[in-house]
Amino acid sequence: MELINVNQSQCIKCGICSKVCPSNVLSIDETGPKVINENNCIACGHCIASCPHGALDNIKSPISNQVLIENFPIPDPKTAEYFLRSRRSTRCYKSNPVPKDKLLELVNIAHYAPTASNSQGISYVIVENRTILEKATEIIYEWMEQQLENPSHWSFARHVQTHKETGADTILRNAPHLILATAPKGFKNGRENTISALSYLELYASAMGLGSCWAGLFEMCAFSNYLPLLQLFNISNDKVITGAVMVGYPKYKYKKLVDRNPLDVLFIK
Repeated sequence: MELINVNQSQCIKCGICSKVCPSNVLSIDETGPKVINENNCIACGHCIASCPHGALDNIKSPISNQVLIENFPIPDPKTAEYFLRSRRSTRCYKSNPVPKDKLLELVNIAHYAPTASNSQGISYVIVENRTILEKATEIIYEWMEQQLENPSHWSFARHVQTHKETGADTILRNAPHLILATAPKGFKNGRENTISALSYLELYASAMGLGSCWAGLFEMCAFSNYLPLLQLFNISNDKVITGAVMVGYPKYKYKKLVDRNPLDVLFIK
């Protein structure tokens, strides 16, 4: 079966498909688009999505799986700005769990995020079990105590001390859920693709009325390959944790858009 099929009765030979292809898969002549580098196709679907008359079909990105967005309601710039700026890191959560279908909706959006050369490769672990999350917190505090003599980890001391004195969870913040991203060992784009995916997840969480926060201390422990933590989540030997985000219903609402430091930008003409 050919990689790309062209409906000649619909093709107007505009050449858009070849121009938007990031991998030089297509060329265009008077008869229409031609495949010149089939092995270069990264299944991004640009050719299918850009064709103004739906004349192309790509077996790696079938037109039957695509969604028409002709009348997509793009938000105006001010609405988009306010939405993006309104996302905040949530560290206070309600105790009630998020329904499983909502959690699946979150990671489904995450997997549509852009990735390097459309490499994707990220899978997810959704943790609903509070006992496991509490155990993870204790394991990470134990790991942090082991690092206290390392001057690069001086900030761990205040977390360990606060936890000992008050019992407060400064690791996972008593979030009802943790979403882990994983990638195959040796996958060079694992962390970069994860950052893109979990950024999508965080923004979409706001639209769903959910709160989220990157679990940075959890990540530090996981990235050190601390075996007790990896075993707790049953991470297989052929995969590594590439990111972690807490998720739940926010306990409090934020009423203001907070400012940042002055913009620092340089134009080069």
